[in-house]
Parts: sequence; C-alpha cells; structure tokens
Amino acid sequence: MKNRVLIVDDHPIVRQGMRLMIDAEPDLIVCGEAQTEQEARTQVRELRPQAAIVDLSLEFGDGFNVVRDIRAHFPDTRVLVLSMHDETIYAERLLAEGAAGYIMKQAATDQLINALRTVLRGQIYLSEAMQLRLAERSDPAATPRSRLSTRELQVINLIGRGVGSREIANSLSLSVKTIESHRAAIKRKLGLATNAQLVQYAIQWHGRTDA
Repeated sequence: MKNRVLIVDDHPIVRQGMRLMIDAEPDLIVCGEAQTEQEARTQVRELRPQAAIVDLSLEFGDGFNVVRDIRAHFPDTRVLVLSMHDETIYAERLLAEGAAGYIMKQAATDQLINALRTVLRGQIYLSEAMQLRLAERSDPAATPRSRLSTRELQVINLIGRGVGSREIANSLSLSVKTIESHRAAIKRKLGLATNAQLVQYAIQWHGRTDA
C-alpha cells in the first residue's frame, strides 16, 4: 500500500511539480492538495495522510499554525516543512512545534523523496549542514535573529510581505496591542530604532527568504 501525501503550498506550479515527483514513486502517492491554512486542516481531517508537505509561508494563513494543528490533532501525520526561509533560523523552531523535517526548496528536486521517506520511517530529516550546525552549536543566542521567538518570526515575515498590524493580528488570532508589543520586541532585539527601519529590514528579510 502506498503512503498518502498531502501537499500544502499556495503556488500551483510548485504543487504540480511535487505531485509529479511523488506520484512517480512506487511507494508514494499524493492524496490531496491545499493552498490555505483552512484547506490544510480540512484535508488532513478528511484524508488522514501519512505525511504532509507544508510550505511555511501561505498567502492565506501560516505554516507554523498548520504544523501545530497537525501535531495537536493528527499526531500520526508526519509533517515535512518545505520553504525558502533560512533553515538555520526556522528548522529547529519548527521541529519544536512538531515538524518531522525541514527541507529548503532549492534542494527539493534532489532530496524531496528521500526526505519524505525519512520522516515516514519515523526519523527526523534535516540537511547535513543543519545537522552539523545543531551538533556543533554552543551558543544559541549567537546572533540577534536567533533570539527572535517563533511568534516574532511570524510577525516579521508578515511585515515583510506588506501586511499591516491589524491584518497580522487577524491572521494570528491576536490583538493589535499584542502585535505592537511584538513589533517593539523585534526592534529591540535587532537594534532598530524606528518603525520605518523595522519595515525596511522586514522587506529585506522577506526578499532573502521569500517562499
């Protein structure tokens, strides 16, 4: 019996490419696709896939929330996060949230099938470079960016995508006041003096890690 895989990504071309790769394998089959956070929840509940490939940045919703939700309600579904976001910043945090692996989109063509099979075996998939980094790292607070919390990473990513505080609050189910507190904390941790500097930094951040 083939392992069923759900693809969660808001780019149709990316979904099509992954489907072609996965369906060509004798032990894997794509059972469904989703492009929003809500669609992902519905598909996981209805299809109960053995694995889900989840893009970190969704046009409507957030990959972090999808990972948390699957872990909380469908722990038998193994989650492989696929993203262009910096692995050294996001991978460990997503593993803590319940992901079983993290793969950069640049490496997906060569490594996606291996990564899927790894997580389906119950193992954790990370690139060799990331495994080495985690093994050798002695100071988890070595850079300002590494001191950002998971929620602060979500907020700065959304700011970089041009989303305002009210929309961020709605997306993350938080109050506007809480979002403003996160913005202040991000500025402090990154050494930014003004909101304009924060926006500029966030845009550059998103440009480097746009998924």
